[in-house]
Amino acid sequence: MSRASDNRPVGRDFAFADGAPRRLLGAEARGVLAANGVLGREEAQALVERVVGMSKADAVSVSVQSGRETNLRFADNQMSTSGATTNTTVRIQSVFGRRKASVVTNDRTDAGLRRAVEQSEAIARLAPEDPEYLGELGPQTYAPVEAWFDSTAELSAEDRAKAALTALAPARASSDLTVAGFIVCDARATALGNSAGLFAYHRSTNANYTLTARTNDGTGSGWAAADDNDWTKLDFEAVAQQAIDKARRSRNPVAIEPGRYTVIFEPEATANLVSVMGGALQARSADEGRSAFSKPGGTKVGEKILDERVTLSSDPRDPLVLASPFDGEGMPLSRQVWVRNGVLEQLAYPRFWAQKQGKAPTGGAGSLRLEGGTASTEQLIASTERGVLVTRLWYLRAVDQRTLVYTGLTRDGTFLIENGKIARSIKNFRFNDSPLFMLNNLEGLGAAVRTAGGGSLVMPTLKVRDFNFTSLSDAV
Repeated sequence: MSRASDNRPVGRDFAFADGAPRRLLGAEARGVLAANGVLGREEAQALVERVVGMSKADAVSVSVQSGRETNLRFADNQMSTSGATTNTTVRIQSVFGRRKASVVTNDRTDAGLRRAVEQSEAIARLAPEDPEYLGELGPQTYAPVEAWFDSTAELSAEDRAKAALTALAPARASSDLTVAGFIVCDARATALGNSAGLFAYHRSTNANYTLTARTNDGTGSGWAAADDNDWTKLDFEAVAQQAIDKARRSRNPVAIEPGRYTVIFEPEATANLVSVMGGALQARSADEGRSAFSKPGGTKVGEKILDERVTLSSDPRDPLVLASPFDGEGMPLSRQVWVRNGVLEQLAYPRFWAQKQGKAPTGGAGSLRLEGGTASTEQLIASTERGVLVTRLWYLRAVDQRTLVYTGLTRDGTFLIENGKIARSIKNFRFNDSPLFMLNNLEGLGAAVRTAGGGSLVMPTLKVRDFNFTSLSDAV
């Protein structure tokens, strides 16, 4: 991208990725939002160019986030809120030498953008030097990820209401159930650009549905959810049936002694605990001796650290993930395997640490996929003489980052398994355990599915031995 003076006109010529020049004039050059609230590629690029043209800094980078969120919430068997929010924000980072500062605005007028540019420049001049600043990335090549679905972007309030009724109708028809849920759909685009010529653009949609069903006697709770880029892939009736069934079966839980149990984690529970590994797979913390993947004099790369059935990877083009093909700096992201057949294959290197260590940058673990097996949940239960079935975990907090031991609670359906069958509902537990311990005590794997509790996570049902439940919880 070329730099220009502050008084460049609104109408101007650009050369886009295909090399074809085009002149944008008036409202189009100012980045008019599409009907769904998302800036198109050309509109986003024009907005980035406007900001770059206003800059007097040594370097400037621009991040544009545009999108529209629609949602519907229901509780106590009644729909309560339905809404939509549209917004575009522009983050401007100005750099003088190694001094840098950022300002965020959603005022896309020339005056608003110029004010933000000037503010970021003024703050940058006063900021301390950043010894890890590497300069702006030049142009990059990205493998496209098709994560946009009109079915999600063009969803109506009526569509969301019909989906909610799949849970509300059976709850209202019963005398023993109350349901609450949240449907949220995003259509958004991210654009990055800078004075070194980089431009990156990605647009995506996402539909997420979470549902909790409670029995009216206050003793039973069930939870289920679904998540996909494509609204039409969500099976709302199946979610409702699962949550309601869990609620009814979890009535009147009994207490059993805490201790080490064989545990079957449904995919959401697997995701809750395994997801903490994503942030831990950092080469810097391992190299500096601060990580579960450190060892005296180096790291555990190349060593077997988990059961040989464990392969953990990140891939923005995974059909079950469909994530951004670049990170926040504009670095291209590709498939990375972190653990292969139980062996720690590599760690994540951002730009600075990669340069310092003489490695190729990898980007981070923005998504995680734990490869699954072929066993069904029913088969895993049938193979268990005595154990515990866990629907999901919550309120996770770190205990020891050197071993990745976390504490948390089971929730919304915890059951005792005896002689290959679910015997009864049991009270919730607090646990103290690590995904590293869990994945070393693996006994069985189900199919990997996209989970819905948060993040781009594809996880299977797991059967593990000797999971550490430390105390009981009276919470339902």
